[in-house]
Amino acid sequence: MPDLGRYATEVLSAYAGAIALLALLIAASVWKARKVLRQLREAENRRDSSA
Repeated sequence: MPDLGRYATEVLSAYAGAIALLALLIAASVWKARKVLRQLREAENRRDSSA
């Protein structure tokens, strides 16, 4: 790791913040995809049972 000198705290906290935001976006995307998939399966089941 390069020597960040007196800016080490700021640089590392910026990296930590960016990683945290990326992790949050990924988690939200996975959660939303699972929710949509569940809703799609429920809609397909309702369609199949009414036919």
